[in-house]
Amino acid sequence: MPKILIIEDEEAVRENILDLLEAEDFETLAAANGRIGVHLAISEVPDLILCDMMMPEIDGYGVLTALRQDPSTAIIPFIFLTAKSAKSDFRQGMDMGADDYITKPFTRAELLNAIMNRLEKYATLKRYLSSKTVINNLSPKMQLLEISLHRAKQHNFQEFEIYYQPIVDIASGKIVAAESLLRWQSSELGMIYPTEFIPLAESTGLIIPIGKWVLKRVCQQIKSWRDAGIHSLIIAVNLSVIEFNQPDFIHNIVNFLAVNDLEPHYLELELTESMIIHDGNRAIATINQLQSLGVKIALDDFGVGFSSLIYLKNLPINTLKIDRYFIHNVANDQQNSVITKGLIQMAHNLNIDVVAEGVETEAELAFLRQHNCNYMQGFLFSHPLPAAEFENFLLNNK
Repeated sequence: MPKILIIEDEEAVRENILDLLEAEDFETLAAANGRIGVHLAISEVPDLILCDMMMPEIDGYGVLTALRQDPSTAIIPFIFLTAKSAKSDFRQGMDMGADDYITKPFTRAELLNAIMNRLEKYATLKRYLSSKTVINNLSPKMQLLEISLHRAKQHNFQEFEIYYQPIVDIASGKIVAAESLLRWQSSELGMIYPTEFIPLAESTGLIIPIGKWVLKRVCQQIKSWRDAGIHSLIIAVNLSVIEFNQPDFIHNIVNFLAVNDLEPHYLELELTESMIIHDGNRAIATINQLQSLGVKIALDDFGVGFSSLIYLKNLPINTLKIDRYFIHNVANDQQNSVITKGLIQMAHNLNIDVVAEGVETEAELAFLRQHNCNYMQGFLFSHPLPAAEFENFLLNNK
C-alpha cells in the first residue's frame, strides 16, 4: 500500500488520522513538527504528505518550500490540513505548489477522497517520468506540458519572461538589488508557475537550457540597464542543482559576463542549502571559483534545512536570505522573533549581509530595522515586476 506521511503538531489530530489510515491498510509515518517532517520526507520519500498549515519551528508553507526544492521530494503530492478558512491562505499554498487542502474538521470520506485522488495522479506522473516512451497511460496535461516545454525550447523560450522583485536597503529605503523570477505564459496551458514545470524540466534535462537562457537574459538586462544609466544594481539569479553541477557552468558564467562587458559583482547567484548538502566539497569548490571571479553568492531560503550552521561557517557567501516563514509576523511571534534576531546577529558576526524575504507588513519592517537587518524583499514594497515596469519603478524613484 502507499506510504503516507502525516505532519501535525496536535497529537490528538495526528493520532486520529493515523488510526483512520492504518484501518485502510495504508503504511504511515508521523511527525510532530515541520522540521521532523521535512527530514522524514527526504529520508523515507512517501507517496503522499498530509501537513498542518500552522505549526511551530517550521510551518506548513516552510515544509512545502523545502520539499519542492529537493529533487527527491519535488513531485510528492502535498495536501494541507488547515483550520483556516481565508481564501488567500489557500491560494498562497496552491501557488507555492500544494496539490490540495482539507479544512478541519473533515470527515473520513473527505480525507480518503482527497488522498485517493492525489495518489492516482501521482502514480500517473511517476509512470510518465520513468518511461516517457509509453504515452498511452499518461495524463494528457503532463503530456502537453512536456510537449510545450520542448516547443518552448525550439522557439528559444519566447513564452518565458523574467520578472524582477526589488531588494531594498532598509536604512536608506533605496533599491540596491533585485531577484529575477521566471514566468511561463504557455499558449496551450496559460500561466504555469515554476513549481509546476521546474520539476519536470529537471527530470527531462530541459532545466539546463532553461537555466542558460535565464542567465543569458539577466546579463543582457543588466547591460541594458547600465547603458540606460542605472548603475550599482545587483541582480540575483536562482540556480537549480542540476545546472550548478554542469561541467560548463563556470564557463557559461564567464562568457555571459564577457559578452555583455559586465563587472562580475553585479551578478549574484542564489543557492539553497539542499544544493550544497548534495555534494558539499564539490559545491564549496565551485563557490570558491565563482567568488574568485567576483560573482556574488547568496544562500537562499535559509533556516529550513538541517545543516545550516555547519555549512554557513565554511561557506564563502556574501548574502544570507532568511526564509519568509521566519519573517511572517516576526514582531509578534516569539519563536520567529528569536530565530530571526539570532540569524541576523550570527550573519553579521561572519561579515555576511542579510536579506529578509517575504516582508509584508510595516510591523515586520520595523522589527527588521530595529535589529539591523541590511535588506528586505517582499510585497510590502513591491510584487515581482516585468522588466519594463521594474525599470520605470527605478527611474521614478518610488
